Amino acid sequence: MQYAALGLDVGRKRIGVAGCDRLGISVHGITTITRKSWDEDMAILQSLIVERDIDTLVVGLPYNMDGSLGHQAKHVQKFANGAAKQLGISVEFVDERLTSYEAEEMMRSQGISTRHNKEMIDRKAAALILQQWLALKRQPIP
Repeated sequence: MQYAALGLDVGRKRIGVAGCDRLGISVHGITTITRKSWDEDMAILQSLIVERDIDTLVVGLPYNMDGSLGHQAKHVQKFANGAAKQLGISVEFVDERLTSYEAEEMMRSQGISTRHNKEMIDRKAAALILQQWLALKRQPIP
């Protein structure tokens, strides 16, 4: 199976972006978009989509710990659905609970400061979101 997806960790201030190889084996952070306006966000995403020949956005949805959708999750859904419509590609959601925490823990274990590397946290969280989606895609359907 071939994969042409971008993983997104959508926040109020930044969007972490990750990509993968066509086989879905290697996942890596690509960039962090500092959010300025809808049009600028879409222009950057459009450029990445064209450059990497992307057909799917994989967006982390920040569920509450009880599994419900909170205020932020609804904002992320609105952003992702609007982006997919404007950019002409599909969108899929995955549970992103604790991905930022996991990204911070990975950085701490490598001796990297999390305090001054928020953009790196966002990219790593996006990579974890994309990895999770790829793992779900590889699972056999019962």
